[in-house]
Amino acid sequence: MEKTAAKRILAIDYGTKRAGLAKSDPLGSFAQPVGTFSPDTIREVLQSLMINDPVEKIIVGYPLNRDGTKNRMTGVIDRFIGELVKAFPDVPVETMDEHSSSRQAAKLLVESGLSRKKRRQKGRLDCTAACLLLQRYLESKS
Repeated sequence: MEKTAAKRILAIDYGTKRAGLAKSDPLGSFAQPVGTFSPDTIREVLQSLMINDPVEKIIVGYPLNRDGTKNRMTGVIDRFIGELVKAFPDVPVETMDEHSSSRQAAKLLVESGLSRKKRRQKGRLDCTAACLLLQRYLESKS
């Protein structure tokens, strides 16, 4: 019997300037950073990733206020999700509350011992936030 390849799960921390991207390992146990991309190119990056690795699902960080209400960025994310669904109709897209993910990512970067200069590199925070988002999702499903 031929073993089928496990499908990966992708996570996106989408912003108006940059989008952080992470993917699961083939077994769906942990998150791996892919990189940070401009919002204009993220769909092409996803397309090229899907050529090499089958994708089970895309998780998108969903910005809500502390009280659970929507904010200005929520509408931006809703439009982005609509574009994803249209571009990749066979891949389910789910949202996950991203409240404080950037703050947690910044704390993690400090704790990792990276210099302030490296922590401030554009995109490092976005990619780390995507990894945290995906790791939380994976742990919630195990």
